[in-house]
Amino acid sequence: MKFNKYSCLLFVMLFFFWQIKTVYSQDHPFQEGEEFTFVVYYDAPLFGKLNAGKANLELKKTEDKRLGKTVFHAVGTGFSSGTFDFFFKVRDRFESWFDIENLRSYFFTRRTNEGGYIADDDVCFDYKKGKAISRKKEKRIEMSVQDLVSAFYFARTLDIATIPVGGSFPINFYLDDSIYTSVIIYEGKEIVETRLGKFRTMKFKPMVVQGEVFDNPYPMFLWVTDDKNRIPILVKSEIIVGSINGELYKFKNLKYPLDSKVLKTKTKK
Repeated sequence: MKFNKYSCLLFVMLFFFWQIKTVYSQDHPFQEGEEFTFVVYYDAPLFGKLNAGKANLELKKTEDKRLGKTVFHAVGTGFSSGTFDFFFKVRDRFESWFDIENLRSYFFTRRTNEGGYIADDDVCFDYKKGKAISRKKEKRIEMSVQDLVSAFYFARTLDIATIPVGGSFPINFYLDDSIYTSVIIYEGKEIVETRLGKFRTMKFKPMVVQGEVFDNPYPMFLWVTDDKNRIPILVKSEIIVGSINGELYKFKNLKYPLDSKVLKTKTKK
C-alpha cells in the first residue's frame, strides 16, 4: 500500500475509523452539511509551528442514478501549501457514496497526486455479486464494507464504552484491492488544547501499515472529542526532531452541541 508520511498524516483521522466489530446505533451523530477542515503543521522547538497543508471533509446527500435512491456523498481533500507545496506538492481527493441507514459503501474514488506519485482508482461494491470491482481487480467482500471515507462516519456511531484503558479492538478496512486488519489501543480520556480551545477527549493509538513510511507500527496518537459528535480533533506523529500534527481548526453544521469543549470560568473579584 503506497502512502507517504504526508498523506498518512493528512488522512490518519480517516484511517483510524474503519469497520469495528461492535455495536452501533442508527441514530447517526452527523447530518447533511457537516464539514471539517484540518491544518497540518510541523512543530519543533527551534522553528515553532510551520504550516504544511490542509485537509477538508464534507458530507452531503444526493440522488444517485446508479442506485436509484438517495445516498450520502462525502468528499475528502488534502493539499500542501506554502514552502512545503514548492518542495512536495500534494493534491488528494477521495469520494464515497454510502447508504444513509446502514452506512455501507457503494462507490469509492481516489485521486492521489503526491510529489509526482499518482494513483487513481474507482471501486464499485457490488453486494449482489459479493465483489468489490476496481480498475485493476475484483475482490470478494462481505455484505457490508467500509471504504476510506465512509468508515469515518460509520465509526462515529460505535459504542466503545466497554473498552478499558489499555484495551484494544480490531479494525477491518478495504483499500488498494485488499482487506486489512489493524488493532487500535485505547489510551484513556485526556484534556487537550488546540487553536479552538480545550476539549475533553478520548485518546487512541492507531496501528499503521509498516513499510516505506513507518518502521514503527504505533507511531501516532489520535484524540477524539468525548461527546456525541465524536470528532477527531488532533493527531500527532513524533519524528526525530519535533512532530508532525493534524489539527481541526474549522467546522460547521454539527448535529449535536460540542459539549466536550471546556468553557472558561470567570474568576470572582
